[in-house]
Amino acid sequence: MTELYQVLAPNGELLESIENKINDSLMVSMYENMTLVRTFDRKAVHLQRQGRMGTYAPFEGQEAAQVGSAMALTPGDWLFPTYRDHAASIVHGQSMARVFLYWMGHMEGSISPEGKNIMPACVPIATQMTHAVGAAWASKLKGEQHVSIAYFGDGAGSEGDFHEALNFAGVYKTPTIFFCQNNGYAISVPFGQQSASKTIAQRAAAYDIHGVRVDGNDIFAVWLAMKAAIERGLAGEGPTLIEAVTFRYGAHTTADDPKKYRDQDALSEEWRTQRDPLSRLRIYLEQRGLWDEAKEAALLERVAQQVENAVVKAESYPKSKPADMFQHVFAEKPWTIAEQEISLPQAERKEGVPA
Repeated sequence: MTELYQVLAPNGELLESIENKINDSLMVSMYENMTLVRTFDRKAVHLQRQGRMGTYAPFEGQEAAQVGSAMALTPGDWLFPTYRDHAASIVHGQSMARVFLYWMGHMEGSISPEGKNIMPACVPIATQMTHAVGAAWASKLKGEQHVSIAYFGDGAGSEGDFHEALNFAGVYKTPTIFFCQNNGYAISVPFGQQSASKTIAQRAAAYDIHGVRVDGNDIFAVWLAMKAAIERGLAGEGPTLIEAVTFRYGAHTTADDPKKYRDQDALSEEWRTQRDPLSRLRIYLEQRGLWDEAKEAALLERVAQQVENAVVKAESYPKSKPADMFQHVFAEKPWTIAEQEISLPQAERKEGVPA
């Protein structure tokens, strides 16, 4: 079994030297980013519960995996997120307002900021992995110094796209980073029931590419593993498969009830109290004299205001139109889609939807 790479233990103890690798400024920035996206995530859940936003996929508990990996990227790198990787997208440059718009049903929520290569959140499982390989291959052929990263969950490892992407990337040595956040469950299916392999990372050997398994709640380990993967990719040494072992505190989505298939309260309490990514970094920062209660209070106030500003901006946007769902998919609409588009106004009148 691939050994778990860990740098910062849950109790805040440093397990290996990070001198000349991670400086004080970077540490503080890591903590501030994780706090920001956790605040964003909690607000998004509240908005959904209040009927102000559609179904949402929370990520609280996975902040170190997403923030640590995204902070290692450079502006021109390609980011291929799933529907849960908004923390990574935000850190890489996507505005929180646009992420809110995405969950409010606006096409504009998928627009990447100028100068950033952030792809729309991918809902089909694993399809973004082959896209990430293509983008990395194109960058390599152009002689660019850019990598692509494909985020995915452990459940995506059971899809054919996973194997196709790793095989193609391995053959052409594309600078692709396959970043798995192994939450232990593909919705209700435990990892042990969907895979005979003990880890995701060990599968790298089948494609003769580099694989590493990290503590996904240890932002130092995630960042260092990412930096090493980027260096390998840009040096022509091919792709890397990173498995970040983590746990999401909440449900798969706001439409899911995890208590039906696992002891949600006990698991969440264990991970939150013993392995939380924010808590362990805060302990370390306090030990170094880089953080205190005053700084914490100021940070919480600042990020809360940033999130509220993003909500106001998103909610001031014109309401989305159901007819938009028929646009920007087919150059020539199949008759089945055209027929549905024609019948939509009648259906809306029947349901009392305002014009």
